[in-house]
Amino acid sequence: MWLIMLLLAVLGLCVGSFLNVLIFRIPKGEEFVKTPSHCMMCGRRLAWYENIPLVSWLIQGGKCRGCHQPISRQYPIIEALNAVLWLTVGFLFRGDWLHIALYCILSSVLIVITVIDWRTFEIPDGLNLTILILGLVQLGFDLANWPLYIIGAASVGGLFLLIWLVTKGRGIGFGDVKLMAAAGLLLGWQRILLALIVGSVSGSVIHLVRMRGGAGKKLAFGPYLSAGIWIAAVFGEKIISAYLGLLGF
Repeated sequence: MWLIMLLLAVLGLCVGSFLNVLIFRIPKGEEFVKTPSHCMMCGRRLAWYENIPLVSWLIQGGKCRGCHQPISRQYPIIEALNAVLWLTVGFLFRGDWLHIALYCILSSVLIVITVIDWRTFEIPDGLNLTILILGLVQLGFDLANWPLYIIGAASVGGLFLLIWLVTKGRGIGFGDVKLMAAAGLLLGWQRILLALIVGSVSGSVIHLVRMRGGAGKKLAFGPYLSAGIWIAAVFGEKIISAYLGLLGF
């Protein structure tokens, strides 16, 4: 068990390093597979030992070895966060390799969605497509319960689509529509409803606080929906069971 958790932590850190590449390059339309890692300030190509997750940033004091300009703290934060989320998934779903794989990938995609949408108010289609593929995999492994997932994709996704049509895109972004439809296929209707509740409540409360602090009215909904989706994926069944237990079901 400890060996598996160590492996997940190391893989989580390495994937987290790649997530930083996606976060910086996708909004700029830059290629992110073949282009080598380089300093964002001076453009110098990084050596392999400058790309070790967390370790390189700490050893270099958070600065580039070439131009000595500060390297964003986003790098170690994203790497560490991804490792923590992967470890959480691995611990809670130990032995269930299908859902460890699905939810680890989901965790990473949601991190990228959160940061990009927070900065640009857009959710790239490729990220939503990745979650859709995860949903198709889940559906393929549980075809006997296919209505659960189809209703999940159509419920909140359909509601968001209606809001988008009625408000002509002013009430909600189309990226949010696609995000909830794809996540609904992965989670099923019960947990996607939970994700909607968590995302809506947290988004409302946090954004009201931010507005009092001077933030504008425009809300990036993706980060809050992403938090709701992750909580619903990882803890959803326990939360729903506890709630139904309180009601006597």
